[in-house]
Amino acid sequence: MHAVDEEVIIQVNTWLQADRPCWLATVIGTWGSSPRPVGSLLGCDADGHIVGSLSGGCVEDDLLEKLTRGELAVTAAQFFKYGVTAEESEKFGLPCGGSLLIVIEPLKPDAKHQAHFAHLCSQLAKRQRVQRIVDLPNRSFDHIDVDTHAPLAWDEEQQVLKHTYGPQYQLFIIGAGMVSKYLAEMAMSLDYAVTVCDPRQQTIHDFSIAGVRLINDMPDDAIRAYANDPDSAIVALTHDPRIDDMGLMEALKTKAFYVGAMGSSRTSASRRDRLKALDLSDTEIARLHAPIGLPIGSKTPPEIAIAILAEITAVRAHKKAAAVDQLAALSAG
Repeated sequence: MHAVDEEVIIQVNTWLQADRPCWLATVIGTWGSSPRPVGSLLGCDADGHIVGSLSGGCVEDDLLEKLTRGELAVTAAQFFKYGVTAEESEKFGLPCGGSLLIVIEPLKPDAKHQAHFAHLCSQLAKRQRVQRIVDLPNRSFDHIDVDTHAPLAWDEEQQVLKHTYGPQYQLFIIGAGMVSKYLAEMAMSLDYAVTVCDPRQQTIHDFSIAGVRLINDMPDDAIRAYANDPDSAIVALTHDPRIDDMGLMEALKTKAFYVGAMGSSRTSASRRDRLKALDLSDTEIARLHAPIGLPIGSKTPPEIAIAILAEITAVRAHKKAAAVDQLAALSAG
């Protein structure tokens, strides 16, 4: 979940707890290029205060005007579409031929809404994920705490919206050392859910960063339980091959989009030889980013953390670009 969208939920909750009615709008679909992705949020109240963004164009002002005039979402959540015609697209700053699909919910400061949004804020504060379910025909809403992120789902026939809030990606760190502390803090600022695993009880006990899930267990078991998915990046940072190699043996067999290990070029070469002797295939070993991080001349723990996150970001972007290219190729036949 992007930081700006988390701010929307926090502000909506603030309004509701202060007994102020408001609206929440969610982007559920776009056509053509869009300045804001699906899942983007906007909150506003009757006094004209706005938090968040739907398009970056004139949509926000027009939506607020329609809401305050009682033309949209007066008593129940409503589906609405901007950019039906080319003239509308131009008027609202949408790309040529583009359109924006949104669901707008009127939120009353009653006990149910207050409890609902208070829970959302509580989960987000703990860096946990929670899924909202909004049923338009039945005028109902609910939430479910979930372990994994799921893309926004809009059932057009049933008019049901399912939207997962919270971190989309996870960073799984083996080792609770100094580099791990800087890396965890930076990763959380980039909306990662962070898990730190270390079998050394005192080391994990001394790792005191709020919002990080701590696991005092062997890394191979923890990786199987918590990081075997395509939205996870796994990094080994202990410098102890007895711990790092055990985690990497499992990590390189998972669906994680990134696996990296800290160490010099010589150390990394030795590690690859050990992994090969442990019956990992050449294909599995080739997935390993070692030495870890982009080569920016990093020496200090925070510099190393920056280099690691920069490489993870680059790999993630390439993964997304490759998926887009694959879809384009399939569409072209």
